[in-house]
Amino acid sequence: MGAIALVFPGQGSQRVGMGRDFWAQVPEARQLFEKGSESLGIDLARLCFEGPDELLTLTANAQPAIMAVSMAAFAALQREGIRHDYVAGHSLGEYSALVAAGSLAFEDAIRIVRKRGEFMQEAVIPGAGTMAAILGLDKESVYAVCEEAARYGIVEIANLNCPGQVVIAGETAAVDWAIELAKERGARRAVRLQVSAPFHCSLMGPAGERLAGALRAIPIADPLVPLVNNVDAELLTNREAIAGSLVRQVTSPVRWEDVVRRLVKEGVTFFLELGPGKVLTGLIKRIAPEATALYAEDLGSLRVAVNQVKTLL
Repeated sequence: MGAIALVFPGQGSQRVGMGRDFWAQVPEARQLFEKGSESLGIDLARLCFEGPDELLTLTANAQPAIMAVSMAAFAALQREGIRHDYVAGHSLGEYSALVAAGSLAFEDAIRIVRKRGEFMQEAVIPGAGTMAAILGLDKESVYAVCEEAARYGIVEIANLNCPGQVVIAGETAAVDWAIELAKERGARRAVRLQVSAPFHCSLMGPAGERLAGALRAIPIADPLVPLVNNVDAELLTNREAIAGSLVRQVTSPVRWEDVVRRLVKEGVTFFLELGPGKVLTGLIKRIAPEATALYAEDLGSLRVAVNQVKTLL
């Protein structure tokens, strides 16, 4: 078979109850939850397993919680002896990918994503900014919509997820105007997202500056396997480029479609999504239908994925 890429989900994939069976049945996963709780001074297991939902969805909680579950899934995968050749992650998931690549220590990464969540939350006053999903328009049409709606304020492309699925972010009035323009131009759907801030646009500049300072305080190692980054869909193989890439990611669009295409170009034929949900698996199937894409959000789905990898080896 070809190369294997591990991919890690971002914010929005959280759900109450996530990670419970990894914690219950994989000792290494339980240790990760304990390390994460100690690093943050919160009970991560309780947050993930019991919520409540409104507490879990807060950016500063959701980001470390999702990372903890992703790394618990990775710990369970490691017990199976499956090698991986590349890593990538969607937004927050890029930090999980760097832990899996040996570039960031888990304790450092979970502290950084907590701070990142706080910085992003605090960059824009509540209600001043929002995000919207535009479905059924190509990216060129969405760029044109943003350009026209910019007379009402900042509005920019935030995620290029797959063909026909683009997310925009910016000041609320400009995003609302862009939604109406997108509908006029034939979008199948254009709706505001339930998010607490306008991520991945220039309004996040203050968060990027604060994140740069926080990243300077932690050690970053050369990744053991290449990471394909969100900002450029480029292979990162040395530590020098990583911090700068993570800072730029805060204000730049997540180029997920390009990330997947780059991995396919590098010879990846098997994608495994580690963490809550299966959003990335669905996107990958639309971007690269010729590849195999599976997810591991609990022990049942992990076993299915591992068995399929082993039949291909």
